Amino acid sequence: MVDRTLDASGLRCPMPLLKTKLELNSMAPGEELEVIATDAGSARDIPAFLQLSDHKLMSSSETAGQYRFVIKCGG
Repeated sequence: MVDRTLDASGLRCPMPLLKTKLELNSMAPGEELEVIATDAGSARDIPAFLQLSDHKLMSSSETAGQYRFVIKCGG
């Protein structure tokens, strides 16, 4: 069960990543964010950003051009 959902469908790079960063900045550590995006660049950009941050990628998937990420907000 996620705490928040960010629907970035239809947005082009770099907007899904920027909106993900903004949303995570407003969340408490331990909360989970679900991100839904349709831009293929998100499959590369979001995990790359998370590797450089305190946040943790809990899961990711792609179905019919829709990318879904579940991220645990770090401290």
